[in-house]
Amino acid sequence: MNEQQIRARRLARERERERRARARRARLIAVGALLLVGLAATAIALAASGGKSSDQHAQAAATTSAHHTGATGAARAGHGSSRSTTPHSTVTGVATGKPGTVTVPVLMYHVINPPPAGAPYPGLYVPADEFAAQMQALKAAGWHAVTMDQLEANWTRGVPLGPGKPIVLTFDNGYASQYINAMPILKRLGWVGNENIQLSGLPPSQGGLTDAQVRGLLAAGWELDTQGISHADLIALDASELHYQVDTARQILRRRYGVPVNWFCYPSGHYNATVIAAVKAAGYVGSTTVLPGWANPSEDPYRLPRLRVLGGTGPAGLLEQIAQAQSGGTAPASYGSTGTA
Repeated sequence: MNEQQIRARRLARERERERRARARRARLIAVGALLLVGLAATAIALAASGGKSSDQHAQAAATTSAHHTGATGAARAGHGSSRSTTPHSTVTGVATGKPGTVTVPVLMYHVINPPPAGAPYPGLYVPADEFAAQMQALKAAGWHAVTMDQLEANWTRGVPLGPGKPIVLTFDNGYASQYINAMPILKRLGWVGNENIQLSGLPPSQGGLTDAQVRGLLAAGWELDTQGISHADLIALDASELHYQVDTARQILRRRYGVPVNWFCYPSGHYNATVIAAVKAAGYVGSTTVLPGWANPSEDPYRLPRLRVLGGTGPAGLLEQIAQAQSGGTAPASYGSTGTA
């Protein structure tokens, strides 16, 4: 091969490299152009979505706010109470701003087990199968369970309580059977309860809830409220002891579980003007008693009635008990006396 041929071959190789380089540049330019077009299209779509869905965002925000309000609505006007803003609600809806007028039965349960031999108060024991039959009867009759916070949100802000007839299921003292037996039964119905726990005097060895079980109830959507530190007769206490039972109990539970604890349940139903004042000062939005009747938004929220469900109450008997209590009278200014059960 002579020198001229060598130069010709080199020139051909250089031209081939240049052609390939131009092709690579063209491909890069094409890819870049496609990326720019894609980014522009995405930006346009996002802008269009943001512009046309502002109402949707507002509606979603309103729904979220209503769900939040369902558990943490403002305190009832004129009662000087404040609430935590921790949401703990299962009924959602947009608040109408118009206070609700629904009256609601609030049922009271204790132990969800058969009574052991020699139990001092056997009527407070409702076997699990009996409880399940009662809940099925309530559902068949059109009832559905709501919490006290949801009820208060309806009364103060008009937050819907869902279709059908609302009813509140409260469980006093903090018995383990409420977690072991009642919770699964309610869960199958999509329902929750209100746990009125006392902080001492009912250890796990005596059938009390463990910390893990309380957290399990909360995880299942239950509401946590309290009967105080030790289920004391509040009427018999001095100011310092009363503050400890009412205010300290709430603060302990709020710190421990991160929930509002907006409702107080009078131990054995005992209360008077001094006790009510202490409950208000502690920041509770209301209280429940043991006096029969339906909870009514036009009455004092610190004297709400409940219906005690005793062992041996059949499904039909429970429905009759609820119906008969609808016309119950207003709770008195005080109830109970020192030393009574």
